[in-house]
Amino acid sequence: MTTETITTTDETQNGNNKPDFYAKVRHGFGKKASYERIGAAWKTENGSIYVKLAGKQVVDQGFTLYAVEDNDKAGA
Repeated sequence: MTTETITTTDETQNGNNKPDFYAKVRHGFGKKASYERIGAAWKTENGSIYVKLAGKQVVDQGFTLYAVEDNDKAGA
């Protein structure tokens, strides 16, 4: 088994591992739609985005990445 270490830009510059994006899926449509957070994503040094999904859910309709706001990074 091979283990690969991925260093994100956020880790390198700030010394932390807080995500740059949240991965979410939408359930429902219109005003009754709700969003479930299914993971997080980080910008990497080479400009790509590393996505880490939580759990073992099946995502059959895709997911959307939402930028983390400053107040979200603070844990609010």
